[in-house]
Amino acid sequence: MDIIKVSLIFSLLPIIANAADDCMSRKTVPDTVMDLQSVIEIGLCRNPDTASAYYSLQSARYNKNAGYASYLPSVNGSANVGKNYQNSHWSDWEYGASISASYLVFDFGKRLADLNQLTSTWRAMGFDYDERVQNYVYGVIGAYYALLNADADVMSARSLRTVAQTALDTANKKFHAGVVARADVLRAETTLASRNLDLERANNNREVAKGALLTKLSFPADQSITIADMDNDFGSPRENRSIDDLLDIARKHRPDLLRASANKDAAWHRRNSVFLKNLPSISATGSLSWNDNNSQYSDYGLKHTSAAIGIRATMPIFAGFANMYGVRSATALYDVANENLRSANDNAILDVFTAYQNYKTAQTVLTQTDTLLKSATESEKVTAGMYRVGRATMLDWQTAQSELVSAQKQNNAAKYDLFVKRAALALAIGDIKSELEKDK
Repeated sequence: MDIIKVSLIFSLLPIIANAADDCMSRKTVPDTVMDLQSVIEIGLCRNPDTASAYYSLQSARYNKNAGYASYLPSVNGSANVGKNYQNSHWSDWEYGASISASYLVFDFGKRLADLNQLTSTWRAMGFDYDERVQNYVYGVIGAYYALLNADADVMSARSLRTVAQTALDTANKKFHAGVVARADVLRAETTLASRNLDLERANNNREVAKGALLTKLSFPADQSITIADMDNDFGSPRENRSIDDLLDIARKHRPDLLRASANKDAAWHRRNSVFLKNLPSISATGSLSWNDNNSQYSDYGLKHTSAAIGIRATMPIFAGFANMYGVRSATALYDVANENLRSANDNAILDVFTAYQNYKTAQTVLTQTDTLLKSATESEKVTAGMYRVGRATMLDWQTAQSELVSAQKQNNAAKYDLFVKRAALALAIGDIKSELEKDK
């Protein structure tokens, strides 16, 4: 039970924190620079999918609370008023009122089984809500990093366009000085046109990525948003944990595993409840009634009060084998829940292992692309210097620029892919909260 409390508190904190800001009624994105945490908070406050999951959780909680009613007395009241017609005459008005109560004394534990089933169902809905919140948070993280990647590509494209412009200016000077042929100028112009095209594509990709993030936050895609970049030391290898540690965390925190376990518990209690329906139940009963009978045809007093108390025992004798088949059906559903739990465990192990390998690979790729970018940057600078003194051709410089473009794009993609892969690993172990706390 403590696990669900922790997970639900985490899930609800963003909604509670933003309640004062009235984020649901906002029409525009905040004009401040937003970090990942603030983006997720405003998204959770506005997201309809997580809101619907929360209301489903509330419904399950109310159903669970209603299960306690069987431990309390049942009281019913009634009142009546009317007149009779007899021997061509209408009698006077007659009045009456009654109240009855019953209390279930003993039922061999059926109401406890019903309450336990409702409680397990409520817990399962809580874990379902937690899972949907974590999946939404992961989606926002992916859109956030995609926009950062697009921003980095735009800055890279502008920088590379500046390099191409410098190459064209240098080629023009050397051509007018009679040092190189007109072909060098044409090659440089071609490269600059290509860089302009790359910049236009990068700007378009940035708009698409921005629209995707804004849609995640339930804002119009044509608005503007400014987000903060991540620390360069974010996601370093020293943060790595062993696969065994990650699997242990997943068993304790992964919502789908906890939900499958709660559903198995609910199926167990449901089976018990269906079986216990075949056993007798004992209730205490009592009633009190009052009647005011003014009829001239009555042989007894006009007004009287009556009361009764007793013990009632009930037991189903025969219901067309419905109870027997109900028990078998509930037992089969319990077996299904057990198999679903096994399947969830297998899927969790695979998810954690896959996410772990992808994260380690992303770390290696980022290290390699860092080296590639440094090499390509230095190569472009050296080739540019060599071209200026006539020791390299424009084709050499173009080749160096192309390699720099490729290295820059690969490095940008690798940097933010690492962040996404780390978030995917956190999602796989069901502990994305801790990853968000590291981002603060």
